[in-house]
Amino acid sequence: MRILCIDDEPLMRKMVELAVKEAKPDADVQVFERQADLLKSAEDDGCDIALLDIHMRGMNGVDLARMLKGINPKMNIIFVTGFSEYKGDAMDLKASGYIMKPVTKEKVAAELEDLRFPIVPKKDALLRVQCFGNFDVFTPDGEHVHFERSRSKEVFAYLVHRHGSSCTTREICAALFEDAPYDKKQQNLIQTTITSLISSLKKIGAEAAITRSYNALAVNVDVLDCDYYRFAELDAGAVNAYQNEYMSQYYWAEFFFDDY
Repeated sequence: MRILCIDDEPLMRKMVELAVKEAKPDADVQVFERQADLLKSAEDDGCDIALLDIHMRGMNGVDLARMLKGINPKMNIIFVTGFSEYKGDAMDLKASGYIMKPVTKEKVAAELEDLRFPIVPKKDALLRVQCFGNFDVFTPDGEHVHFERSRSKEVFAYLVHRHGSSCTTREICAALFEDAPYDKKQQNLIQTTITSLISSLKKIGAEAAITRSYNALAVNVDVLDCDYYRFAELDAGAVNAYQNEYMSQYYWAEFFFDDY
């Protein structure tokens, strides 16, 4: 979780920093005096939550929030102020919260527990998935995941591509084998491939990355740290990482990003 804070008064800035770090000690907390510096950090490295003082010299917090929403509409904005007259403007921006000064650990914690756009923790993800460039899969400690069959890896790639949607074996075959008839031989091949995929994931304790139902399966997006999913959420780091290549080794993914 990355939290950016700003206040142009040194004492208030320190108070906000301490309160946020006490409320969320495992978060990456960055504190700024200048609006331009905070904006650049949000553009370059992303931001999950921004705590913005409303009354500042130059650009006020409401205008800064509008610019941050332009970077990421799902960024959680929490306004911090000693005045209440801007509360209507704050709510018009669909802010996550509004903290009246003095800022305390308890006030920050209460707002972080009730975010408009909840943050899904990725540090506990079972797998890290790379879609930009060549498709690849890693364990949380950075080791490549070995798939027993190349087609098993491709099936997993296709399920990741479908972003949690349930896919029948017929749909998977149509994507991977295109014009091949969906006959008994093809059905046996895809079932063998899926069994191999489940086996490969089970060996590394990541079988929960796949959910299965009768004749269909899907990825469990909640246990994946995936650059494509972060891109879809307008995470700045993922957006900057995209270089017009998406799952380059698979022809069925070739035109997916044409509209971006």
